[in-house]
Amino acid sequence: MRTTQITKLLRVSSVTMIHMCDICRPVIAVRRINSEVSFAIRCRPQYFRRFAVCTNLSKSFTSDGKKLFTPGPLGTSKRVKEAMLVDYGSRDVSFIKTVKFIRKTLLDIAEVSEEEYTAVPLQGSGTYALEAVIVTTVPKDGGKVLVLENGAYGKRMATICKLQGIEHEVLNFAEDETIELSVVEAKLKQDPSFSHVTVVHCETSSGVINPVEALGRLVRKHTAASFFVDAMSSFGAVPLDMGQSGIDYMVSSANKCLEGVPGFSYVIANKKKLFQCKGWSRSLSFDLVAQCEGLDANGQFRTTPPTHAMLAFKQALIELQEEGGMKARSKRYQENRRILREGMKSLGFRELLDDTHKGYIITSYHFPQHPKFDFKEFYTRLSDLDQVIYPGKVIQKDCFRIGNIGYLFADDMKRLLACIKQVCRDMGISLPLTA
Repeated sequence: MRTTQITKLLRVSSVTMIHMCDICRPVIAVRRINSEVSFAIRCRPQYFRRFAVCTNLSKSFTSDGKKLFTPGPLGTSKRVKEAMLVDYGSRDVSFIKTVKFIRKTLLDIAEVSEEEYTAVPLQGSGTYALEAVIVTTVPKDGGKVLVLENGAYGKRMATICKLQGIEHEVLNFAEDETIELSVVEAKLKQDPSFSHVTVVHCETSSGVINPVEALGRLVRKHTAASFFVDAMSSFGAVPLDMGQSGIDYMVSSANKCLEGVPGFSYVIANKKKLFQCKGWSRSLSFDLVAQCEGLDANGQFRTTPPTHAMLAFKQALIELQEEGGMKARSKRYQENRRILREGMKSLGFRELLDDTHKGYIITSYHFPQHPKFDFKEFYTRLSDLDQVIYPGKVIQKDCFRIGNIGYLFADDMKRLLACIKQVCRDMGISLPLTA
């Protein structure tokens, strides 16, 4: 009997016991407590577990969707999703208060003052905010950007500059290594004329965490350049002192470590530096100064705001506070990473990065050197079990990635490991893997 058929039958019961499978998650056994009626789907008994006792099945027996072990989009809590079930106009007083709360809370998380910094939300993904910083703040005359690149997202910065016709230079580093301070310092000494220096904090194509604070000190020491940091997948979970780092512009997205939903990104900007750029923007939609001036004047976006995504983000920020702030969020992600690392190591999977790297946002794994391993099949089988991992993004090596961030907890990591183990066995791949 199909799961969907069982669901319909169950809705006639006032009290129902549901069992689920830790591997494939269909309903596998149902019993009406006040009668002898029961239904079952066969499954390996070692994976049985009691899932719930429901008094109103039609409301409570719903899918939570798939678990996302990716760099984004990421899973969110039920309350974050429910926050979007309200409609507000862009000029509604309650919505304007929501925008104000979000802007203030982002500065609190960054531990910077409202006098010196401002938070500017912008419709669109994180890349939109990256491009907005570049097209707004790089001078049309004399602007020159130094891009520090050790992965796909650093390359994206260079692509934006190229397409905008902005003079730029790229310092390339190995994908599985951090950016070398000595090389950067030598470049800045040789040519201190750059107007901007850009770097990715957590290069999620590999999982490398770059030494942003040390890089910021070098930029301040040798140039008058603005320091621009892509903290897309790290802000809210990996400590970063914006003041000590001399960061002028930092970009992140609602649907990363702060666990909102996709729909907007934001820039935390040094006010003095930002407002010096008035009239420089090469774009109407990406004009950060105009966006900030509009928000400061009346709390409103210049064009249609992502109302539902912002309502969800407000709830996500409240839940961050409830969890204990950034330190507690970081601790949960680090525990997720520990469970994943130990579990994958026991199965014989090899990480791309060596033990000198301490990042806990996302982990890249080499493809197993096994004749029966096919990533597309591996990915699809895991997805069928509601476990979504991500393809690799490094160029030189075949890898896949597993994220530790978003609405994920220790039990989620353990279940993913159980599913990986089962999928490998179903593919005929013996575990642990051998080199």
